[in-house]
Amino acid sequence: MSISNEKVIEQTTNWIKSVVIDCNFCPFAARAVMKKTIRYIIKTDVDMMSSLLALQEELTYLETDTEIETSFIIFPNNFIDFDDYLELVKKAEQFIKKENYEGVYQIASFHPDYCFAGEEENDAANFTNRSIYPMLHILREESLTKALSLYPNPELIPQHNIDYARQKGLQYMQMLRAACL
Repeated sequence: MSISNEKVIEQTTNWIKSVVIDCNFCPFAARAVMKKTIRYIIKTDVDMMSSLLALQEELTYLETDTEIETSFIIFPNNFIDFDDYLELVKKAEQFIKKENYEGVYQIASFHPDYCFAGEEENDAANFTNRSIYPMLHILREESLTKALSLYPNPELIPQHNIDYARQKGLQYMQMLRAACL
């Protein structure tokens, strides 16, 4: 059964609000949500090449619409296998470098089965990057740099997120994400 684009966006925004913002995994996300400067692109039934084309189109769009702070390219039906998704992320990062967008944009990666290298699959810390759907999150480097300069000890954010998720535990993190559906 196919899910509507509106539902995919609703579930994704639920995840951003309930997990990313409420758990304070990204201390800058609330501002983007409040200012409505997030763009959501849904891509269904795509392969690697058309996914990279979607990335190219979104980067071109971001070049013309400077009001948008960040974009999510969401793949509700593709890149379900985490290894396939990691290949997409690798190619997306290569594309950004090849097209001279390095230092302008960066990719953050989120996937329903996200697992940090060297960690156990059931480590609650993985939920800092476990989204509802596979997605590429495009961030403007200039905005990120500015936000980080205003945040005390930004280098501690990843460890804070890991500690928080582990303190809450696997069951809590699973429940929190599941409630977004």
